[in-house]
Amino acid sequence: MPSPNLMPKGNMFTTLQGSGSFTILTKALDSAQLSKVLASQPNLTLFAPTDEAFKALPPAELTALMLPDNAQILQKVLIYHLVNLQLDSAKIKGSKGKVPSVEASQLQLDGSGDVLKVDGADIIQPDVRATNGIIQVVDKVLIPPDVTIPSATALATPTGATPG
Repeated sequence: MPSPNLMPKGNMFTTLQGSGSFTILTKALDSAQLSKVLASQPNLTLFAPTDEAFKALPPAELTALMLPDNAQILQKVLIYHLVNLQLDSAKIKGSKGKVPSVEASQLQLDGSGDVLKVDGADIIQPDVRATNGIIQVVDKVLIPPDVTIPSATALATPTGATPG
């Protein structure tokens, strides 16, 4: 998956908005009332899934996540992508361990290989420095271990498909 080539444009939210590769994420942040947090809260790290990452979810799951009835689930999923400290790639590289997300579950960081990872997702563009924090662009939507996305039957990989 190619890097979206995200460029800093002010705070974290305006940086994501200005890119064009994070339209699903910015819409989700708006509907979960988290855009103000990403615009004003200092010293955050956001593991930001691209539109491609969201589209890799089973369509029924993505649709279910965006329904107003599932706002609490969407909010939990989104805040799982947030860490309440600035984590740049230098802090991840060469180490392996857990870091608490804002959602309260632990994210597994892995900087032991050539590609930095968080919860098995590749960090495809590290260290985008917005005015109030760091954006690490990831190639998968991270799902907290204590969250079940509605339409769980869609979670099974179709025969012949390879998880990617």
